[in-house]
Amino acid sequence: MDQSFPAPSPPDPRAEEREPDGAVSAARASSTAGWLGALARTARIDAHPQRIFPLVLDTVAAEHPGAPALIGGDETLSHSALAARRNRYARWALARGLAKGETVALLMRNCPDYLAVWLGLTRVGVCVALLNTNLRGSGLAHCLAVAAPRLIIAAADLAEVLASALPHLAEQPEIVWQDPAAQASLAAASADFGEDPLGPDEAPSVTLRDPALLIYTSGTTGLPKAARVSHHRVMMWTHWFAGLIDPTPDDRMYDCLPLYHSVGGVVAPGSVLLGGGSVVIREKFSASRFWADVGESGATLFQYIGELCRYLTLAAPDPAEARHRLRLCTGNGMRPEVWEAFQARFAIPRILEFYAATEGTLSLYNVEGKVGAVGRVPPFMARRSPALIVRHDAATGLPARDARGRCIPTEFGEAGELLGRLSDRAEYTFEGYTSAAESARKVLRDVIEPGDAWMRTGDLMRRDAQGFFTFVDRIGDTFRWKGENVATTEVAEALHRVAGVREANVYGVAVPGTEGRAGMAALSVEPGFDLAHLHAAMTTRLPAYARPLFLRLCAELGHTETFKQKKGALAEEGFDPERTDDPLYIDRDGAYRRIDAALYGQIAGGRLRL
Repeated sequence: MDQSFPAPSPPDPRAEEREPDGAVSAARASSTAGWLGALARTARIDAHPQRIFPLVLDTVAAEHPGAPALIGGDETLSHSALAARRNRYARWALARGLAKGETVALLMRNCPDYLAVWLGLTRVGVCVALLNTNLRGSGLAHCLAVAAPRLIIAAADLAEVLASALPHLAEQPEIVWQDPAAQASLAAASADFGEDPLGPDEAPSVTLRDPALLIYTSGTTGLPKAARVSHHRVMMWTHWFAGLIDPTPDDRMYDCLPLYHSVGGVVAPGSVLLGGGSVVIREKFSASRFWADVGESGATLFQYIGELCRYLTLAAPDPAEARHRLRLCTGNGMRPEVWEAFQARFAIPRILEFYAATEGTLSLYNVEGKVGAVGRVPPFMARRSPALIVRHDAATGLPARDARGRCIPTEFGEAGELLGRLSDRAEYTFEGYTSAAESARKVLRDVIEPGDAWMRTGDLMRRDAQGFFTFVDRIGDTFRWKGENVATTEVAEALHRVAGVREANVYGVAVPGTEGRAGMAALSVEPGFDLAHLHAAMTTRLPAYARPLFLRLCAELGHTETFKQKKGALAEEGFDPERTDDPLYIDRDGAYRRIDAALYGQIAGGRLRL
């Protein structure tokens, strides 16, 4: 799941909202306050179409000038210093002749200056494409080509990375290097420009509907797509989250996620800056240093990806883990078994899980803190409904249609694809990608009535009678075996509960002579891991069709820079012992048996009954 945050997503418009009970009702008062805070902060955004996020931060800087805003490893900027720097960058852009609507690409590692650059440039109407620093060669060149930037601002320490992409580009864009110590850098070129807020006649008029950023999807397969992010979306993301987490000048957000993505680079820092608080920016996550750094930095908030929390729960005890000041951890992708272990072991007062996508028109928030759910919409917000779950046809990969050609809404507890209704309202407008063809593929029409339009999320969800949404799987990750649909996330959750399994990556593989795809799991395991125990656990916990038929034991499992599992290469290599040195197994005769060349030949030749 990639991340984004427009207005909240209420439940299926056909269904009645029901009040929660049990433990959930105990959190009703505080959760209601969170919803009301979010609504209050976003209510008047549309009333001021020229009030963009950098202008809001000018007001914050005037109210909290000397307070820290961005705390990096090598540099700390106060709110006034951040304002001064972004204003210098804005004036530099105007002096360079950068026009409203033109694009500048940004290639820098996590640091306070990163935010100052894009805030300054977007202030004067420039759209900034946030490049993934992990890409190289043709992959990075693709991201540059689809953005078509007027120039590239690149950190000097990423010169080799950028050089690897340039031979793959038809046209060579101008490069502006950023190195505070260099004479010809952006820092030096902007040093003599004014630091005070820009006057109304100094910059072009920039509105909420104008483009602010290009943020790239970070899928596990295929080339990244550049999602358009308007100033309105930046305002909604930051203000909505500020309402939910209620930041104060005393709050510090620990942010070790990539600044080139929507959560790490916009939501996490932006929501806290609005409250006059500060952001502790780290270049990357370190499990061994995490608790010491959180404690020493005085962090009160932590923006997570679920995998980070899993790493921490698997780590050896750390004396520093009991000395933190965290009052809230917020993020997405927290598995239920990790959630409970993480919150109990580290005494986390509150976890705020959410679901969203950078290009999405809906988002879900688990304000009540129900373990395993990605969100719920309270009854008083049910009329603001842009969300619908419809039945999914695994054979076509599309939503199922009835005899009239309309999509079929699911019942409570039934898995289906989550859709987001589109309209002319800014928060429900699909801003799309730089590619018109990719944008068109995300829109579904004639869903409930003729002429309506909905955005496909590509995610399967369930909704219970209390209105809580639970993530099931990504479409494409779910596969069909023995006539049944298998959700890889549900199989992975069962595997993660087995002693000795550190991480599980579940996917489907084609088997000659059979229909559908058989389940396969790549596992990272601890010393002493017992295959027989795993087999017994799978027999107990999963139906026969969902149990992994094949296993692969790996020293490490591959991840994207946002800690998503990479499945494409694993699925392609399958269970062929010639394609990997990792041990491979098949569930055969009541146990997992090692696959050698002879056994593989029987399977591949269709001579082994499965």
